[in-house]
Amino acid sequence: MKIPSPCISVCKFKNAGYCVGCGMTKKQKKKFKRLEGRKKKLRFIEALRIQQQEVGLKANWERAYRRRCRKKGVDCPLDRAEAPASSELPPPPPVPAPAQ
Repeated sequence: MKIPSPCISVCKFKNAGYCVGCGMTKKQKKKFKRLEGRKKKLRFIEALRIQQQEVGLKANWERAYRRRCRKKGVDCPLDRAEAPASSELPPPPPVPAPAQ
């Protein structure tokens, strides 16, 4: 599965060199395009999310990025990053016995 670029097509670098839409710098946008491999792209997106929190863009960007992934028909990498591994999940509650 191809991971979509974090760019959400706003591309206005008014916030100290950071895009007001995705929070990337021009240099970071070029870097993402050159990244090869799914793991590298996922790590880039995770680092970008931390950067966005510092810049104050995370909530709006996540909504727009999820919409972009849906339009492209791909699973959103944010869902994978947020979901705990199955080994980290608590065991399911016991199923109650039927009443007699």
